[in-house]
Amino acid sequence: MDASSVKTLLESHMSDCEFHVAGEGSHYDIQAIGDVFEGLRPVKKQQLVYAALADHIADGSIHAVNIRTYTPSEWQSQSRQ
Repeated sequence: MDASSVKTLLESHMSDCEFHVAGEGSHYDIQAIGDVFEGLRPVKKQQLVYAALADHIADGSIHAVNIRTYTPSEWQSQSRQ
């Protein structure tokens, strides 16, 4: 699995989000941006993204992920830094 495949997988499960995925092998850094994260606790945000990857984590094709989630306004603020 490569970063492009992970991004496609995430987009198919969470079509209302924008994803930036980097990494290779079985380790990936994921940035997810979407209104769906508004008002959610950090753990719930992570769970939404993990749910899309659960089967691939279970079969070992994805071993480690670093997930950062943002609302669109948080992403704009973060991008300006």
